[in-house]
Amino acid sequence: MALIVQRPLGTADVTPAEIHKWYTVEQIAQDTAQSYGFKEIRFPTFENTDLFLRSVGETTDVVQKEMYSVIAKESKFTLRPEGTAGTIRSVMQNGMLNDALPQKVFYITSCFRHERPQAGRLREFHQFGAEMIGSSSPYADAEMIMMADNFLKNLGLKNIELNINSIGCPKCRSNYHKALRAFFEEKKEELCETCHSRLEKNPMRILDCKSPICSGIAKDAPLISDYLCEECSSHFEKLKNILDSMNIKYVVNPKIVRGLDYYTKTVFEFITTDIGAQGTVCAGGRYDGLVEQLGGAPTPALGFAAGLERLIMTMEKQECAFMPSQKCDLYIVTMGEKALDFAVSLANSVRDEGLIAEYDLMNRSLKAQMKYANKIGADFTVVIGDNEIESGKANLKNMATGQQTEIALDEKFAETFSIQSISLELEGEENLFN
Repeated sequence: MALIVQRPLGTADVTPAEIHKWYTVEQIAQDTAQSYGFKEIRFPTFENTDLFLRSVGETTDVVQKEMYSVIAKESKFTLRPEGTAGTIRSVMQNGMLNDALPQKVFYITSCFRHERPQAGRLREFHQFGAEMIGSSSPYADAEMIMMADNFLKNLGLKNIELNINSIGCPKCRSNYHKALRAFFEEKKEELCETCHSRLEKNPMRILDCKSPICSGIAKDAPLISDYLCEECSSHFEKLKNILDSMNIKYVVNPKIVRGLDYYTKTVFEFITTDIGAQGTVCAGGRYDGLVEQLGGAPTPALGFAAGLERLIMTMEKQECAFMPSQKCDLYIVTMGEKALDFAVSLANSVRDEGLIAEYDLMNRSLKAQMKYANKIGADFTVVIGDNEIESGKANLKNMATGQQTEIALDEKFAETFSIQSISLELEGEENLFN
């Protein structure tokens, strides 16, 4: 029978067989962020469309081609295409900028962009992001880069190259934009239609165009590094010095401009070649003007985001370790209704110890129950019938070794079994969370 309704194009299901991989990345993201003093923030899935027009930029691909927007009565809303704008809006609206600075927050959330689906790029995707608001110091830039670097290393990723650049401040970019316009004006007829409007509004966006023709032309464009003011140049040099002192390797890549308009000064990307052309697994930078753009006082800020789907793809490619998938600690095999009643109580006592316990709910035979216990990967089984209930004893079977141990079916059963379960875990394969 064919399924009548399938999931939308560009989305993906995460099944129980795969969820442990997501738990691994999410747990390491949370632990890494908290070790740097970041606290979790959560914000709505959709925002007023104007938030993204003001922050992301009207000339970006995100705003022009990729946003999911809806008009509800007289209001226009957009599913978040990225996490930074919503974070800054939330920080401002909740008065967090009146508290001690810098404010340091992180999030793990879903985002939505109408793009051509491909490996590592979906229309609904998930991000781990971190934002620091209030510091203009290059040490803050280095801190964010070090945190991202530490996160990727904690995942076990290898062969990740850090690329950094400075795209200057509005003062720098004024002169740079003039140079870019002069360069692209001579090749205007070859540019795509979208880049024609970018040429006047924001010629830096042409450098980020996905058209092979435009990107080919952009290879010979002037570099922002030749137009940095003294302050931006000094900031970038200090950042490089700090990274050098921390033995963090990097490549200065003058072609990085990032895809969103709110970036200023430092931008960076962590890149791998293990997942094909879509090789950026983490990216970010400084956006000192965003708070002011959204109606606040001038406030420096910076952050990064990493796509969970790409991270998991890369981890699989590099055969990184994931936390074990969830398995049943104890499966109680029952013979008869009296045994099933007994199993309900026994299972709950085991669950109170923080372990996973199951019993038959399908009226299976003894043989079928054992087969099911093996199929779900139960660590232990115990068979209970009238004889076991009467004697108060049963055989606990280690499913990995086949070894059986007599265990009392008394008020200390759960505690005794818990000790057995921990012993098995210590004897088992070493994993990332042992």
